[in-house]
Amino acid sequence: MDVYASSYRGRLVDPGVLKVIPLVAEIIDVIDVGESAWAKAVRIQVRHTDDEEESYFMKVSYGHHGREALKGEFEATSAIHSITPDFCPKPIAWGSLLEESNAHFYLCKFYVFTEGVPEPVSFCEKLARLHSSHTSPQGKFGFHCVTYNGDMPQDNTWADSWEAFFDNGLRHVLKVREGRAGPDAELDALLLVLFDKVIPRLLRPLESGGRKVEPSLVHGDLWCGNASIIDEDTSEGIVYDPASFWAHNEYELGNWRPARNNFGDVYFETYHKHIRKSEPKEDYDDRIALYALRFNLHAATLFPNQTRYLEMAIDEIKRLAEKYNDGYTGVE
Repeated sequence: MDVYASSYRGRLVDPGVLKVIPLVAEIIDVIDVGESAWAKAVRIQVRHTDDEEESYFMKVSYGHHGREALKGEFEATSAIHSITPDFCPKPIAWGSLLEESNAHFYLCKFYVFTEGVPEPVSFCEKLARLHSSHTSPQGKFGFHCVTYNGDMPQDNTWADSWEAFFDNGLRHVLKVREGRAGPDAELDALLLVLFDKVIPRLLRPLESGGRKVEPSLVHGDLWCGNASIIDEDTSEGIVYDPASFWAHNEYELGNWRPARNNFGDVYFETYHKHIRKSEPKEDYDDRIALYALRFNLHAATLFPNQTRYLEMAIDEIKRLAEKYNDGYTGVE
């Protein structure tokens, strides 16, 4: 049969997608499995020429940002898969649909998920294994393409130091947030002390006094909505929808700090059985708070009408600003 003319629920399968699925004999079904404000997802079930059936997950987005977001998801998932192939779906392809204008797709293996977050022992071991592969190009912080947190593009410009990369990336987030929601006088009044005092005080000690941060590949948006159980008996899990770049490994844990993300203390404790807290350890809690601050600003950017995310970010900046008003006073 002509698979390019195969239809599901009255719609034709786009030939741009079928070209990247190997040896398709028949399209069995395509089922809608989800939709967000910036993408929709379907499950494609096929029969191959060897008579084996297989299911694929396809995400579709539109426009320039949709195209770049799916490209970034493919590149980030490919990077994670190259280090920890048991920790994420196998990415297959990304590209543009041929029969729908300005529409783009990302394709990977399909999994059936069980409700809940993965059990911490195996999950944190895999995450630590991902973070322990210090293979960033030239040992720099950043990524070779833009990756998206939701529909928010991140600035992944390469930097030699973690402080410089974090500073630049956070300024970009603030710029995007202001473009979508408008200026906020209370937030703006706090930014000088945040960038001139708080960030140098908490991040510069990581890279001074003989200390060095080895870049780790992070998922970049690791909350409970981007991790699921794939084995009901063992609660074994995988991660998906990455917003990756090469970073300080503890940056990943900033997204676990807000209680809404369902990774409690046991996940922190289990993770640090594999990777110790960075020195100086006495700054650890506030470093994680600083990283969590960026994730709250992500949420404020993605959902500008929900004021609680911005309010949490402002409250955290105020606390850190009061505590670290003297800034960095160490020897360079």
